[in-house]
Amino acid sequence: MLTLKDILKSKHSSYLFPLITTVLLLIGWELAVRLFSIPTFVLPAPSAIFAELAQWGPVVTRNAITTLNTTLIGFGLALVTGVFLGFAIGYSRVAYLTLYPLLIGFNTIPKVALVPLMAIWFGIGTTPAILTAFLLAFFPIAVNVAIGLATVEPEMQDVLVSLGASKIEVFQKVGLPHTLPYLFASLKVAISQAFIGSVIAETVASNGGIGYVILNASSNFRVPLAFLALMALAVMGIVLYGIFAVLEKRTVHWIR
Repeated sequence: MLTLKDILKSKHSSYLFPLITTVLLLIGWELAVRLFSIPTFVLPAPSAIFAELAQWGPVVTRNAITTLNTTLIGFGLALVTGVFLGFAIGYSRVAYLTLYPLLIGFNTIPKVALVPLMAIWFGIGTTPAILTAFLLAFFPIAVNVAIGLATVEPEMQDVLVSLGASKIEVFQKVGLPHTLPYLFASLKVAISQAFIGSVIAETVASNGGIGYVILNASSNFRVPLAFLALMALAVMGIVLYGIFAVLEKRTVHWIR
């Protein structure tokens, strides 16, 4: 007979428990809406949301692909920029004193306030969404990479240097392995931030994407359609988070 401890040790536990939790959440949601007779325009039941798939499934899918594309482009730019700035800040005292305060100051600016300006500069379309995704995603990457490099034990570096290792070899043997866990932790946060940035921009300065669908559905009181778009967004976020989690497990397996 299987016990809870055996299930937790199973390789399928990381998939089984979230699935069970999701099913229970949907069942509880459905029962609560029916029990308290909550109007559909206030909070639709899951059955009403999934019923929208027949009519609006292709539309949501098409706009979800648009959001996914803008998010991945913005995230890719954030990854390159964040890693570069993180290494510069982590390895250079001058870069730390010069760039880090600027990053902190810029990160405190609400990015939603920049979207109307980007709409003026770049017009309505995917560009504001890409840039907003980039602006929200690159900061956690840069900070985590910098922290990973700054917390490398000096003793480990001194030992390698005393053995004749070059700076590149010290980075390969110590700096990079020490930074990878921080990098992957930041990627899982940054991809969610990138989705948030894309959707924010799509509700203000776009004619497509999940944010555009949610805005139009809400303005027409099609709340089940808005929730269907939100669910599509959640699924994309979970899938990309899972991809990075798998990559992390395979790449930095020594911390498991």
